[in-house]
Amino acid sequence: MAGKLKIKLSVADRVYPLTIHPDQEEGLRKAAKKIEGMIKQFEQSYAVRDKQDVLAMCALQFATQVEQKVIDKDSDDVQISDRLNALNDLLQNHLL
Repeated sequence: MAGKLKIKLSVADRVYPLTIHPDQEEGLRKAAKKIEGMIKQFEQSYAVRDKQDVLAMCALQFATQVEQKVIDKDSDDVQISDRLNALNDLLQNHLL
């Protein structure tokens, strides 16, 4: 357990004790803060009584963001590949 850090994070009115590597602390604290902000936003925007529903909506939002980034990256990779192939064709034609 050397080099580990014990912290407590509060999410949705519950405290979670965690044992982590020190370099994870900032990311975990930022994530917990972001979740708390999202919970507050959902509770203000929708008539939600159950924390479970709010947490499910937060999880869906975060998962959607991750998946959208993957989709966007894949699309960017295809565009970059197409541009590189076109540039390669232009160079090949010029060198011939």
